[in-house]
This record gives sequence, structure tokens and C-alpha cells, in this order.
Amino acid sequence: MPGTLTKKQLAVAVVSGAILLSAGMAGCSRSQTAEELIAEAQQYEKKGDRKAALIQLKNAVAQNPENADARLRLGNLYLELGDVASADKELRKAASLGVPADKTLPQIARTLLLQGKFKEILDEVTPEKAKGSAELLSRRGDAYLLLGDKASAKEAFDAALALDPNSGDALVGLARHAVVSNDPESAKRLIEEATTRAPNNTDAWMMQGGMLRGMGKTKEALAAYDKVLQINPGHRSAHVEKAYVHIGTKDLAAAKADLDAAKKQWNGDLNVTYAQALLDYTGGKHAEARDSLQKILKVAPDHMPSLLLAGAVQLNLGATQQAEQHLRKYLESDPKNLYARKLLAQVFLKSGQPAEATAVLAPALKDSGKDAQLLALTGQSYLQSRDFAKASAYLEQASALAPEAAGIRTSLGLSRMAQGDVDQAIGDLERAATLDPKSTDAGFALVQAEVRRGQFDKALAAVQTLEKTQPDNPAVHNMKGGVYLGKKDLKSARASFEKAVALNPTFFPAVANLARIDVAEKNLAGATKRFEAVLAKDKKNIQAMNALAELELQQGRPAQATAWLEKAQAEHPDAIPPAISLGTHYLQTKQADKALALARKMLSLHPASPDLLDLTGQAQIATKDYAGALESYSKLAAAAPKAPLAQMRLAAVNTLMKNDAAADDNLKRALALDPTFVPARIAQVELAMRGGKMDEALALARQIQKDAPKSPVGFQIEGDLLQKQQKLAPALAAYEKAYALSKAPGHLVKISEVLKRSGKEGEAQARLAKYQAANPNDQVVGLLLADSYLAKRQFKPAIASLESLVKVNPSNAAALNNLAWAYQQEKDARALPTAERAYKLAAQTPAVMDTLGWILVEKGETARGLDLLRKAVAAAPEAQDVRYHLAAALAKSGDKAGARKELEKTLASGKPFAAMDDAKALMLQL
Repeated sequence: MPGTLTKKQLAVAVVSGAILLSAGMAGCSRSQTAEELIAEAQQYEKKGDRKAALIQLKNAVAQNPENADARLRLGNLYLELGDVASADKELRKAASLGVPADKTLPQIARTLLLQGKFKEILDEVTPEKAKGSAELLSRRGDAYLLLGDKASAKEAFDAALALDPNSGDALVGLARHAVVSNDPESAKRLIEEATTRAPNNTDAWMMQGGMLRGMGKTKEALAAYDKVLQINPGHRSAHVEKAYVHIGTKDLAAAKADLDAAKKQWNGDLNVTYAQALLDYTGGKHAEARDSLQKILKVAPDHMPSLLLAGAVQLNLGATQQAEQHLRKYLESDPKNLYARKLLAQVFLKSGQPAEATAVLAPALKDSGKDAQLLALTGQSYLQSRDFAKASAYLEQASALAPEAAGIRTSLGLSRMAQGDVDQAIGDLERAATLDPKSTDAGFALVQAEVRRGQFDKALAAVQTLEKTQPDNPAVHNMKGGVYLGKKDLKSARASFEKAVALNPTFFPAVANLARIDVAEKNLAGATKRFEAVLAKDKKNIQAMNALAELELQQGRPAQATAWLEKAQAEHPDAIPPAISLGTHYLQTKQADKALALARKMLSLHPASPDLLDLTGQAQIATKDYAGALESYSKLAAAAPKAPLAQMRLAAVNTLMKNDAAADDNLKRALALDPTFVPARIAQVELAMRGGKMDEALALARQIQKDAPKSPVGFQIEGDLLQKQQKLAPALAAYEKAYALSKAPGHLVKISEVLKRSGKEGEAQARLAKYQAANPNDQVVGLLLADSYLAKRQFKPAIASLESLVKVNPSNAAALNNLAWAYQQEKDARALPTAERAYKLAAQTPAVMDTLGWILVEKGETARGLDLLRKAVAAAPEAQDVRYHLAAALAKSGDKAGARKELEKTLASGKPFAAMDDAKALMLQL
């Protein structure tokens, strides 16, 4: 991964090493003399087994701590292995035991160089000590060069070369001096001299390899590194640099061979581990790359290349939070790194934070305004922010700089499409598809653009063009199936989806589309089999298990849904998404304790995960641990300081704790992060209403309308507020505006409600009936329409409406319950079995118990009917119709006193209810 070297990193490069892992602890043998152990160590070194040699030398030192030769050899081996602190210690001990300075001082200078102690080199290797030694003079030159004193460095290197014209160290030093002096020709000449005069100097060959690599001469660079390995077969940096060359030329097999060779002696070395991570990343093995980088960052958290690569890896894995953390830290050290800024911008775009992306790219635009990718990313940021004018402007600049870049042209087409420049947009997308016919991005965008225009034939032609270049791509056939669905050609759609699945049985989008067709045809068993077939091929497929859980829920089987979600989580115990799905399901099925236990377990593995912190907070709220939720959401706000949702969560908890002032502060912080964040405005409305500040609430609702003029939310809230104030006419007008922006059934329900309250029940029913005729599958409006028929005792149209709803959704307990009631009023024998179906789906619902209980009583099954009615009254004591039914059932069973008691409670409430007249008549009879 390219990057700018620090002085310390340059020092490491000077001696072809880096911070390495030390060898493990070794025991010592008392049965051999120090000399014997030293001899064995020498044999191990000849075989290239440095770790075994290290153990024997440590044993020799333990046997005889005063053995100078053992100390010297141990220090040199530590230096070779990269354990510079231990090397420095042993070399100094050897010097104190009488080893001559010419054998210890050059090596001690190397340890200081590796530790970045450049001034200490000059202090210890004085001019007097260096006089007469080309190696020591070269070390002083290295120190001066790294301290930025180029003149003194050159003087030292020249002096070394004068002493020894064949000094590889001096020539390499002068070559480095030429590099920092921007004299590449001299550097090239000097390094060639170094390899000629000192052919066994590995630093010279390593530098030549690096220079050749920088010139794009990969074959020559590899030859230079091979020369190093001829001199020293165990040279770690040569293996690693060869791997980098092969990675750059996409010869991943050769790179792997180089790293495998390095690992034989340097397994666990940080440089080798980093190179392996880069190889895995290049090969698309992002999880493996992540694991290697985590090992490095655990022991070297400020290793900048690893932080940069970790950002790229986590981005590809979809872990945007972790990617952001790594890249932010990297940019703190190297703020001008354009590659890092572009990566971080991609992270923000992927996580839906276009404003952050724009901000991180802004400094780079000043310095690198002619970088096409930078301009394209800026354009995409504005595109995601829906500022299409700016998006198009930047994308046009990017496209001008890179006219053959299909991706940029695709983004430009999408931006122009959003601006309404359809013809130009289509032209851009067609051009992009032509530029890169093997890429699906432009082709898919073109197909989708034609579909949005309703031009299905043109969309089909576009996808067929894609199909010619990529006949075996399941995504293309899946897209083709989608186009056929738009053309209402179900047979051809199914065939295209089947083709996609035939090409790849686990290609989930096509499997899901086929399953949707099955569900629409009431073939739930067929849909189930499709997902089970995916699991037969891939037993850990999360999407398939989630889909099976959803099918179980559609059939009213929450326990079976739980089982599938638990299986998905068990198959991926460390993964966050399946845990979130299961935890959310636990909350939805009133199993908050399980949700909390799962969230806490996962947080122990991923303590900074925003999603898990959010789940924990939700579970704590569900268990009424508001203080705990406040703590969890405070951590969420710290983990995601730019996310307004975190402040929203804090506001919600503070509201539950009756701390409205703190909640208001949280909402203001959320809006400071994103002034157009509508959920925060809605929460402000709710806070104002709690405080009885209706005018303030209304003003906030109208602010939402300004912030999001194409959203119906602000108008619906305005309608709710006005209706609460009994201002029905303006409320109706607000709801009509909301409905004009979005034909969502909820808005129509509100309109119907106001019309009824205004005495216009006929108009309300007509509006509902008109909508239902156009949308026969809509369950919400269908139920409301049926209720309006039932209220007017129009049972036949109610039955027709409800039967239609049940046909679409056989598990709609409310529709089944109302249908059973309507059947009973029409003396239809289907009443009881229909009520039993509703009861099976919703046994604890008071209305369902009431319907079934009353039908049973009327059919003479008084005992069971009474039991259900008692339970219904206990569950809904304020439902007077239900209590009347209980009274009637008691009277029918002969318990007139009990019946009278229930009727007295019913009539004493003073609240009107549908069966009030019947209740009064029954009281007179009793």
C-alpha cells in the first residue's frame, strides 16, 4: 500500500528491517557446555534455522553469563531477527566483557538506527571512534541524513568512501542522499556502483530493486531481489518485496510462494503478516485480510499502512463503522493522503452520510482538483444528498478528465435523470454501457431508467444486450425477470428467474423473486422449498434462514420463525447482522429478556458496535431499565458522534424518564448534526404536545413541511394536531395534502376518520370503497371499509370485502374475526369455523374471544362460550359490547343474578355502545 515514509520508517529501510516479533522463551540445558551450545547454534544458522540457533545461544548465555562470544553472537542474531532492544542489550554486554569495539560498535549503531535514535548514534559513534572505519562513518552519515543534515551526511559518506572505495554502505548512503536531494540520475549511478563494487551488500541490491520497481521495471526488480536471496536465502525483506511486486502485477500465486518462503523463518513477523493481508485483500479474501491486520494492530496500533489497508478491507466487508475509525486515525497522521480521503468518502457514501463524504473530500479538492475519481466521488456525494445540480457539475468535470470511465458516466446519467433531463441521462447510460459492456453497473442503471419511464420494451432490449455479453451472469437473468414482471408477463419472468437459479442455485435475489411469485399464488409450501434448497447447498445461508422465518410469521407461526432466526445466529455466532435480526424478533415477540441477554453477549465481542448498542438500549427499554438504556445510548452517541439517530434514542429514553428538558437538548443536538432529520422534528412535536404547547407543535409541523416539501409527514402531523383541536375542516385539508403527496392508505384512513367526525359517513365510505377497488389487496383500508359496512349492519358487502381480504392473507386474524361475526349475523354456518380460525391465530385477543364465545353461546355451547366471554371481559373490562355478551350468555345459562350484575356495570358506565338498546331490553326482561 503506497504511503509516505516517516524518518523512523526510512531508518528501518536503511538497514532492511522493521519492528519484528521476538522469539519465544527458551529453556536452558545444564548438560552441555557453553562452547558446545555455541557450536550447535552455528550449525543451526548454517541450516537457516535461526530460531533454533537463538534457543541454543540463550542456553549458552544461561550456562555461562560471562561468555563474551555467546553474548556477541546472541546480539547479532537478535539484530538479524529484528529484536533490536535485546540486540542492543547483548551487544553492550559483549563490549563490557572485552569484545573489541570494531565488532560491537557498528552493530550497536545499527540497533540505534532501527530504534530511531539518530542523535544517540552521533553521541556514541564519535568522530574519533569512527576514524578509520568506513562502516562507522557510514552509520554517522545515515544518522545525519535522517536528522535532515544533508551536508554533514554527504561529508560522512564521502569520508567513508575515501577510506574504502568499495564500501557498499557508503555508496548506498550516497545513493539515498541523492534521492532526498532530488537527484535520481546520481542515485541510479551510485547504486549501480554499489552492486558492482560490493556485490554481497544486500542493502545495495534491495535499494536497486526498489528503484527499479518504482520505474515500473518489475522483471529487473525481481532479479535484484533474487540476488539478495542468493546472498542471504533467509532475507525477509527480499521475500516480502518480491511478493509486493507480484501483487502489483496480479501474479498472486507467485506472491503466495514468496510469502510462504518468508514464513518458514519469519512466521508471525509483522511485515510478512502485512504483506499477507495485502495479498488476501488483492485476491478478494477480505475476511482473511482483516484477521491478519487485527494481529498487527493489536501489537502495533499505530502502524499506518495497516490502518490504511484495514480501512479498505472493512469497507469491502461492509463494516463501515470500523472502516471509518481506521481511516480517521490514519488521516490524523497523514492528512494529505488522497487515497485515504477517497476511501473514507466511500465509507460515508456506503453508510448514507453524504454530507460527511463531501466534507472529507473538500480539502483534497483544493490540492487535487484534476483527479477524476476525486471529482466523481464529490459528485456522487451530492447525488446522494439530492443536490443534483452540483452532482452533475462535478460529474461532468470528472467525465471530461476520464471520458472512457464507464462508472463516472453512469453516475452522471443518474444525476441527470434525477434532474429530469431524461434524454441526456439515457444517452449517458447507453454510452456507459458501450464503454464497459462487461460491467453490469451501467447496463442495470439503463434498464432501471427505462423501467421507471415505463418503457419496458426498451428496458428488455437493454437487458438482452447485457445478456449477450454475460450469458452466464445470474444477475442479468434476474434483472430480465424483473422487466418481464413489469410487462405483466409472469411466465417469462418465472423462466428468467429459473435460469438465474440454474446458473447459481444460491443466487438469492432470483430465489427470492421466485418465492414471491409462489406466495402471490398462495403456494407457501413452494416458497419454503425454494429457500430450503438454498440451505441444502449452503447450510449457513443467513438470507435463506431469514426468509424462512418470514414465511413462518406470515403463517402465524412465531415459534417456528424464532427457531430459524436462532439457527442463523448459531451458525454465525460472532456475526452482528443475524444477532440483530434475532434480537429484534425477540423484542417483537415480547421476549425482551432474551433480546437483552443476546445483545450483551454480542457486545462482549463487539463493544463498539452501534447496532448492538442500539439493540441493547431497545431491550433495556422493553425491560423498563431506563437507566441502563441511557448508558447504552450514551455509548452509542460516543461510538457514532455524527449520527443523529443516537441523539434521538437518548431523547426517547429521557422522555420515558420524564426528563423533557434533557430530551429537548438531545433533539436539538440531533438537528444540529442534520437540520433536515425529520424524526427529530417529529419528536419535538410530541414533546411540545406533552407540554400542552399546541402552537409550538403546529409551527414545528410546518417546519417539517419546509424541510421535506415532498414528504407527507409534516402535513399528516398538522392534520393530527388540528383534529385534536377539533378544527376538522383545516385538518381534512392537511390530510388531503398528505394524500396527494403519497397515496399511502394511512392518509386515507385519516381522511375517512375526519369525514365521519364531520357527519359525512357516506363520503368516507365511498372514498374507502374507491380505494379498495383499485387496491383490493390492501388490508388496512379493506378492514376499515368492512368496519363501516358492519357499523351500518350492511353485512353482505362487509362479507364480500372481508372474504377478499382473507383470500389475500389467510392469517389476518382481525379480518377472520370480523368475517365470522358477519357470517353469524347472516345465519351463515361458516361463522363458527371462521371464528375458530381467528382464535387459533390470536387466542389472547379480547375481540376474538368475544366473537367465538358469543357464536358458541348462540349455538348452544354455553359452557365454553361463557368461559371465553369471561376471559374477554377480564382482558378488556371497558369493552361494553363484550360485557353485554357475557350478560346475555349468563342469562341464557339461567344465571339471571350474574347477568343482571354485568348489565348494571355496563349501563352504569354511561358510555354508548352498539348493543346498548339490546342491553336495556335484556335488563327489563330480567
